[in-house]
Amino acid sequence: MIGVRWRQWFNTRDKADTLLLLLACVSVLAPHALHLPAWASLICAVMLLWRAWITLAGKRLPPRALLLPIAALSLAMVRLEFHTLLGRDAGVAMLVLLLAFKLLEMRARRDLYVVAFLGFFILLTNFFYSQSPGAAAMMLLAVLLLLTALLSFQYTGRVPPLTHRLRQAGAMLALASPVMLVLFLLFPRIQGPLWGLPSDAGGARTGLSDRMAPGTLSELAHSDELAFRVKFSGPAPNHAMLYWRGIVLSDFDGVTWTQRSTRVPPAPIVVHTAGRALPYEVTQEASAQRWLFALEMPRAIAVLDDSAAPANGAAVALTPELEMLAPMPLTERVRYRLASHTEFNFQANETIAQLQINLRLPAGLNPRTLAYAHLLRQQSRDDTALIASVLRLFHEENFRYTLRPPLLNGDAVDQFLFGSRAGFCEHYAGAFAVLMRAAGIPARIVTGYQGGEINPVDGVMAVRQSDAHAWTEVWLRRRGWVRIDPTAAVAPQRIEKNLASAVPPPIFGGVLGSLAGFVRLGTGSASWLQTLRFNLAAVGNAWNQWVLDYTPQRQHELLRQLGIGQLGTSSVLALILIIATLALLPLISKRPKRDKLDTLYSQFCQLMARHGCARLPHEGPLAFRTRLLTADESARTAARAIKKQAAARFLSLYTEQKYGLPKPHSSTESDLSATAQKTAALKQLQTLLMQCR
Repeated sequence: MIGVRWRQWFNTRDKADTLLLLLACVSVLAPHALHLPAWASLICAVMLLWRAWITLAGKRLPPRALLLPIAALSLAMVRLEFHTLLGRDAGVAMLVLLLAFKLLEMRARRDLYVVAFLGFFILLTNFFYSQSPGAAAMMLLAVLLLLTALLSFQYTGRVPPLTHRLRQAGAMLALASPVMLVLFLLFPRIQGPLWGLPSDAGGARTGLSDRMAPGTLSELAHSDELAFRVKFSGPAPNHAMLYWRGIVLSDFDGVTWTQRSTRVPPAPIVVHTAGRALPYEVTQEASAQRWLFALEMPRAIAVLDDSAAPANGAAVALTPELEMLAPMPLTERVRYRLASHTEFNFQANETIAQLQINLRLPAGLNPRTLAYAHLLRQQSRDDTALIASVLRLFHEENFRYTLRPPLLNGDAVDQFLFGSRAGFCEHYAGAFAVLMRAAGIPARIVTGYQGGEINPVDGVMAVRQSDAHAWTEVWLRRRGWVRIDPTAAVAPQRIEKNLASAVPPPIFGGVLGSLAGFVRLGTGSASWLQTLRFNLAAVGNAWNQWVLDYTPQRQHELLRQLGIGQLGTSSVLALILIIATLALLPLISKRPKRDKLDTLYSQFCQLMARHGCARLPHEGPLAFRTRLLTADESARTAARAIKKQAAARFLSLYTEQKYGLPKPHSSTESDLSATAQKTAALKQLQTLLMQCR
C-alpha cells in the first residue's frame, strides 16, 4: 500500500517534470566542478538541493528579494576570483551560477524552456576544457536528458512512461546523426583550434622549459599528463635507446642551466649515422612552446602536418645544437613525421668558439668539485678514462636516485657530490657536466624525455611528462658530441624500464598509488585493469587522430578523394543542404502512425453521424456525450437507449484514456502496467463501439 501511494505521489506531473529537468541540469553542471572554484561548485550544489527540496516537499519558491542579494554576492565573488567578468573562466562561472539561480525562479512554463535551452548553451562550454571521448559521451548523455525533459513539457494529457520518452529522445538523436556527420565532414573548417579563445591560446602548459635547476624535472615526474604519442612504421627500438631530444642548455650560473646566450658563427651541421633508419610519426600535445621532440638522432628535419604551418609557409628550424623549433608556439596538437638513427655521431667539426662556451664555469663556486676534477685529470690517461672514473663514482659510491632530495644552497654541486649524494636526473646530469668542464672537456645538458609505453592494442607509444629526463653531452676529439647519461650509472632500471621501477614517484605513492603502479606494470590480478587502460588509451588516440585533428587540410584531401575538391564554399554548402535533405527525406515522407484511440474515436463519430447525431465541429468528446444524454427522451426506444448509454460510456472511457482524467480504481488495477491498462481500455472501447452499431 505504501508503494502504491509513493508511486502516485511521485508521478505527480509537475514534480516529475521538475525533477527530470533538475537531473538534466546536474548532468550539464557536474563536469564544470573539475575546473570551477570550489565556492562556485558549492553554491551550485546548494541551489540544486534547495530546488529539489522545494519540489519534493511542495514548498513555495523563494522570493526574488532573497535571491537577488545572493546572486549579486556571487557576481562579486566571480569578479574577485578572476579579476574580470570577461573571458573563458569568468564567463563560464557566471553562466553556471545563472543556471543554478534560474532553477529557483521557475514560475511559468516558459521558465522551464529557458532553463533547458540555457543548459544546451552551457553544455558547449564543457568543450573549452576537455574534448576527450569521455567528455563527449557525458555531453551526449546530458543532451539526451535535456531532450527528454523538453519532450515531457509537450504533453497536455497522459504522459508516456519515462523509458518511452527516453527512447523518443534517443530516436531524435539517431535521426540527427547523419546530418551531424555530413556537417562534420563537409562544412568548411577554420584554421586553428575550434574550442579555444584568443586570450587562452597562449596559456601556460605543463612541460619542459628552457631552464633547468635542481627540482625542475622531479616536479614534472609528479605529472602523468601526455607529452606526445609516437607511431613507429616498424618495430620500436628497445627502451634504453628511447632518448627524445628536446632542449640543449649550455650556460650555467652555479644553480641554473639555461640556453646559450652567446652567439658565435656555427659550424656546418655534420651528422654521421649507421644502421637502418626508423621512420615514425609524432603527435605532440600543445605546450605553448616551439620545441619539437625527436628520437636521437633525426636524419632530417621534421615534416610538419600542414595544419601547423603558418600562412607564410615558414618551415621547422634546426639550431646548431640540433634542436628542432616549430615556426610558432604550439597552442594546439601537432603531427610531424621523422626518421631517426640510434647509431650516430655528430659535429666532430665543432668550432673552437662553440667549445669554449661549453667550458665556462662561474668563478668562485664549487671549489671542491673543481679540485676533484683536477685530480681526476691527473689520474686519467685520456678523456674516455676520466669519464669512466666519474661514472664509476656514481655507480659504486653511496649515491641515491630519488624524487625528494634535500635542498641545496650556495655551492650546490659540492653539497651534492660530497654531502647529500641524493638527487634526480637533473642533479646527476648537472654535476657530471660541471666535472667535465672543470676537467677541460666541453659539456652541455640536453633535456627531453626518455622511454615511453607502447600500447599493445594499437601499437602507439605514449610518452608522458613523468618521462622527462636530462642527460649530458660531452665533446670528444674525432667523435664529436657523445651522449653520456649518468643516471644510467646510478639507476640503470630507470633507463632500461621506466621511472616506476627506479623510484616510486608520487603518482605511485601511497595505497592508491601502489595500486596504480601495480596496474601500470600489468601483473597479477589487476592485469585486466591494465588491459582496460590500454583500450581506453587506444580509443583516446583514435579520437584525437580522426576527430579532433580533422584539419582543413584533411578535409581538402577528403574532398579531393571524393572528386569534389574543386568546388567552392558556396557549392559545398549547397551539397551539404542536398545531402541533409536526402538524409531526412524518409522522416519527412513517412506518414505518422495514427493512434488507435483516435482511430476508434473517428469510427465512433462516423457511426453517430449515420445514426443522425453527428458531432459538431467545435464539440469535444465530453460536450458530445452531454448532448447525447440530454436528447429528446420521448422519441427513444429501448434499443436506442441502450446504444446511447453505450455511446456515453465510450466517450467517457475515451476521454479518460486520451486526456488522462483521473479515475478511481482498486489497488489491483494500480499494479497493472500502463501498457496493460491501455490494451484493456482499447478492447473495451472496441466492444462499446460494436454495441453502438
